[in-house]
Formats: sequence, C-alpha cells, structure tokens
Amino acid sequence: MALNDFLKYQAQTNPHPIGLDVAKAEGIYIWDTAGKKYYDLVAGLAVNNVGHRHPKVVEAIQQQLNAYLHVMPYGEFVQGPQVQLAKKLAQALPQNLDSCYFVNSGAEAIEGALKLAKRFTGRTKIVSCHKSYHGSTHGALSVTGNVTKQDAFRPLLEGISFIHFNKVEDLDTITQETAAVIVETVQGDAGVRIPTPDYMKALRQKCDETGALLILDEIQSGFGRTGTLFAFEHFGITPDILCMAKAMAAGMPMGCFVSSQEIMHSLSHSPMLGHITTFGGHPVSCAAAVANLEVLQEDVLRDVEAKGALFAEKLQHSIVKEIRQIGLMLAIDLPSQEITQQVVTKCLERGIITFWFLSNPASFRLAPPLTITFQEVEQACKIIQEVFEEVS
Repeated sequence: MALNDFLKYQAQTNPHPIGLDVAKAEGIYIWDTAGKKYYDLVAGLAVNNVGHRHPKVVEAIQQQLNAYLHVMPYGEFVQGPQVQLAKKLAQALPQNLDSCYFVNSGAEAIEGALKLAKRFTGRTKIVSCHKSYHGSTHGALSVTGNVTKQDAFRPLLEGISFIHFNKVEDLDTITQETAAVIVETVQGDAGVRIPTPDYMKALRQKCDETGALLILDEIQSGFGRTGTLFAFEHFGITPDILCMAKAMAAGMPMGCFVSSQEIMHSLSHSPMLGHITTFGGHPVSCAAAVANLEVLQEDVLRDVEAKGALFAEKLQHSIVKEIRQIGLMLAIDLPSQEITQQVVTKCLERGIITFWFLSNPASFRLAPPLTITFQEVEQACKIIQEVFEEVS
C-alpha cells in the first residue's frame, strides 16, 4: 500500500525508483518495513557521514525543539544555533573563510555563490567544468557540465564557458572578464575524479592573476568524506568561496556558502537584501550541524582513508575495470551500464545499498558513513564480491 501511494501521490524523479520502504535507520544500517536489514553504503548520497541518528545529533535536535523553531527569515534576529555554527566553521576554516551564509541545500549554496561572485567582481562570465554537477536549479544547472541534463530546460544562464577538469592548458579560458571559476574539488557525479595538486595550484594561480574568484563545490566531498574536513585541504589551496551542504547537518536539510567578510558584505547593500532566504539557517538544522561538526572533530576522521583503502583492496575482481578512491568516496568501474545495474540490484537483494552515477552509468558509488568499522567494511565487501561472481 505504501509503495502504491508513493507512486500515485508523490512526484517521481525517474521511471524506476528503488522503492525501499524504510522503517528505521541507525548507525550504518537501514531496516525496511518487512524487518530486513541493509548496510547503507551510500549514506543518503554522502549525507549521513556520522551515521544515521547519531545520539549527539539527536540530542541537539531535541534540545532545540524545546526552545524554538522558525522565528524570522535568515539574517534579522540573533539566533544562538546560527551564531554558534558560524563561529565553529570559521574556526575550522582558513582565515579568509570567516563569513557564513546559511541556506537550505547544495543547489541554493551554488546559486548564492554565483550571485556573490558577480556582485563582488562586477563581472558576468563564469567558467565551469565539463562533466561537473552543481545542482538542478536554473543557475546551478547552467554551470553543470552535462548537456543531457541541460537541454530540456534551455535557455539557461548566459556567459558560461566549460573547461576540462584537471587539464592545465584549459585554464587560459579564465580571463579578466571572468567573475568566478566553479569547480568540484573532487568531481562526484562524474565518478570520483580526483585532480592533481599541480592542477589545483595552477587553477588557484590563474584565478589570482585574473582577479576571478575561485568557488569550490564541496557539497559531496565536505565534512570528512575524503579524510579531511574539506577536500581542498589535500591540495594546498584555499577557495575564495566555499559551498557545502549534504553532510553538513547529519541528515537535516542545510547548505552554506562561505567567503571573507569583505566579499560577503557586498550582498548586504546596493541592493539591500541582495540574497535572502526564509528558512536558511533553520535553528534545528543549525543545532544538528553544530553537533555534527563536534562529532567529526573528535576522532571520526582518523581512519577514513584507511577504511576507503580497505574497500579498494577488497573489491578487486576481474569484473572491475578501475577503482577511484579518496577517503570513503569511491567509484567502481564495471564493463557496462547493464552490468552496473545488475550489481546494484543484486546487492540490494542481499542487503547492501549502493548507487550509480548519473553522469557515469558504468560505475557504481560507495560513500558509507564514516563511522563504519573495519569489520563492517570486510563483511560488506564479502557480499559484494559474491555479487561480482554471480554477475561475471
């Protein structure tokens, strides 16, 4: 009945939804209404980095529920959870990233960052990357490097140019007319494409030379997913604007774009209210995000890279063409889209939740909660290996 009503009354995003009827979730596991237990190896697509319903996050949510919910659109009243979160993020980030604008989602963070770059620089042109994914709203879709996703919704924003990710020679596209370059620090939807440090440093240098702002999209790679709090820490550079969402509030809806006070101040005047949101920085989401950040800063990140490397080691198989891995962000390339679909389906039947990449359909993704244990990694890999055998 629930599945029938789901299909009848809820707008659908694709013709064949998974349709898992969820009863509860805890730690790295999800249970369906029939009582079947699943390893969640995608964490709500890189959202539940500290696991489902982490007790410290739940406690913070409950405490905030007893205080107040929405009281005023973002930026007018002083709300403790917002202030506390902004301060904690500023303390965890480089000095030039000390002003936070809270929104509701990753796409909204991208939209705000694009507006901020245009407003501050007075320029209109944006450079993005082929095979990138930044969201589905019109502005975010305009800088997404996927023609298939874009074509049905044109016209999109003007003045967008695309370069190849991790290709230094393409950086000459960036000029003194460029307001911003927007790049995923690690390309997620393209199948976990990891840049070289040399490329990232050349990108930073080119932006400095031309006066273009560098926007790094860490919506998937942020909050410990790659083994550091943010992935840019691996490459020795700092963005001018940082976008985050997904894992920010441990399962509560939230996004944010962060910049310097100087740059961010440009949204507050000429015109006043240059960017505004009603529910951005919702106090319950902010309370959850504070607790989430505190948990991550304990010792959760210590073994992330080792756990990811164990997945990469234990999933070697003749059917596997390539594994790309940074921290607990993995793409496993298989011979075809059809085989990938078989693997994802058969894993689900055996109690393993994996997922595919929309822009890289011959691969499947793994992005489990960072709290997964080494033993759970071994157990999950054993089941996946059984599926590989069956499919091959």
